[in-house]
Amino acid sequence: MSKEQGSKKKAYKRVVIFGMLSVISYVFIFTNQDAVIDFTTRGGIFSALPIAAAFYFSFIHGTFTSNLLSILGIEPQTKNSETRIR
Repeated sequence: MSKEQGSKKKAYKRVVIFGMLSVISYVFIFTNQDAVIDFTTRGGIFSALPIAAAFYFSFIHGTFTSNLLSILGIEPQTKNSETRIR
């Protein structure tokens, strides 16, 4: 198996894992809105929960999207000094 096939296989696994994790997380948040609101409005240390949730969802969704784009063959453009226009 070539290196490209191995990385694509890993990307497929990550898409499935992080996609499922993302869906489960969103379902959990929306089905338990009252508890989430209760915890986040208590003040004190609980004030950090919305920030932690934002980082959590950003990481999960970003990892899912990055791997999905890799599977689709959409990669970031790399800067090459030879093709640069001055």
